[in-house]
Amino acid sequence: MNAQRYTVRAPGKLFIAGEYAITEKNHTSIVAAVDRYLSVDIQSSRLNRLDLPNLGLTDINWRFDKDKLKMSHKDSRLRFISSVMKTVYQYKGEDTPAHIFVTSELDDEEGYKYGLGSSAALTVALTKALLRCGGEDNSSSMTVFKLAAIAHYKAQGNGSCADIAASVFGGYIFYRSFDFEWLKANLEEHTPIPALVEQEWPNLHISVLPAPEDLHLLVGWTKEEASTKDLVEHVARYKATHEAEYQAFLTASDKAVATIAEGFTEHNVDLILTGIKANRKALKTLGTNAGVEIETEKLTRLIEAAPTGAAKSSGAGGGDCGIVYTTTTKNHPEIITRWEENDIEALDLFVSPFGVTID
Repeated sequence: MNAQRYTVRAPGKLFIAGEYAITEKNHTSIVAAVDRYLSVDIQSSRLNRLDLPNLGLTDINWRFDKDKLKMSHKDSRLRFISSVMKTVYQYKGEDTPAHIFVTSELDDEEGYKYGLGSSAALTVALTKALLRCGGEDNSSSMTVFKLAAIAHYKAQGNGSCADIAASVFGGYIFYRSFDFEWLKANLEEHTPIPALVEQEWPNLHISVLPAPEDLHLLVGWTKEEASTKDLVEHVARYKATHEAEYQAFLTASDKAVATIAEGFTEHNVDLILTGIKANRKALKTLGTNAGVEIETEKLTRLIEAAPTGAAKSSGAGGGDCGIVYTTTTKNHPEIITRWEENDIEALDLFVSPFGVTID
């Protein structure tokens, strides 16, 4: 690496619309990158070393032995890192010794999670850093996305990868999910990673949406941590026994997402607000039918604190964050005061126009 040192930063994400539906192939969502970042500082070294002070994990060593990754620590929190290391190694065909130092702004100082996609941002930042390691990297954003998606999928076994797209591309993203079974089959058949990256991924579509200037975002944190995995699994069980109802939800969700996307493209804020309200309605109906609390009582209070504009839960629900869109910021102080009265914290978040970057 010729004594190089550089920092890779990947933004976190907020789901704007299309939650749950995006876990199904060929369905759509809107997701945004936000201006809180996970950073990977990487420099050349004689030995491979990894430090993650936010997790209390330091001085971790690793090496590849006959194409097998060997790490000095065994910790489930390292699964995304080890998956990225193996995926990029299989793509590049080599490992360049480096010291990697990871820090994050995506959780609060006490370790509480906001639901801003820390695992996706970590996967993206480390993928970009390791691609650059050992020389100049000319990989396209789509290559970074595909490698990070492969690594994330191998580590977690599910997920839409929309959060990966937000961290790679930045801004507001219209995302259509690829065929997860196709990816799974290719991995099980040991399709070489370079060949897998070169292929067209069935159904996948990623495009950056232009944001209207008179659209203003406010994000509230309920201080309730949600388990996305548990919520998604609960909905999956409902889907298995209520296929017609679930298909109706998918149709309603995609229609709402299409309305929002059209609003962004046409700079029509009214369409965006209409789509946000429609997606909230679809998610509430799904929660009621599936017997899962997507919109918690606290999220309802967050939403009802903003009678003008449009608001909804963000992500899987069950806690974490809610979002409000307005056409002016004049009423934001009033909304924030109502939130504070209900122990809801306004997060100082804006949409990041940039995806993963190297400094």
